[in-house]
Amino acid sequence: MEDPQTDAWFTGVVREHSRALVRYFARRAPRQDADDLAADVLVTAWRRRTDVPREAVLPWLYATAGYTLANYRRKRTDLPVEEVPERPSAARVGTDPELSAIFDAEVRGALEAVSERDRQILLLHAWEGLDGAEIAAVLGISRSGADAALSRARKRLREAWGDRLRL
Repeated sequence: MEDPQTDAWFTGVVREHSRALVRYFARRAPRQDADDLAADVLVTAWRRRTDVPREAVLPWLYATAGYTLANYRRKRTDLPVEEVPERPSAARVGTDPELSAIFDAEVRGALEAVSERDRQILLLHAWEGLDGAEIAAVLGISRSGADAALSRARKRLREAWGDRLRL
């Protein structure tokens, strides 16, 4: 049975967050798979629509995207950070400065030097624009825990970046 309110809610979720999901996956997986992966997350949101917190839709979507990406990587050979091409095609990056930044050798090297968890936290903040409360929701930790984890991750990134500059 169709529910006009639920349909309207989901249509709003798709309109408001589908681009953010595609960008999330384009930064972490082959670009040609980003649309399909984002669609998988939206299908999950529809199936679990009663579980999606209305006050924190995007963090819930990012948490689900993290699981979707992990499943995708288990099924496929992942592209290691060090193998990301130096000069991306204009079609892949377009005019998005955030996507362009990942192709910078120093950024790649510094991100490679920190742990996977630090990298996840840093990218959720820098690329996805999440604040401490939203990062906490994605990771399933407290707000203070997320703030502390972000602070530690930033410190380790600064140290890794400084080490790379001194080489």
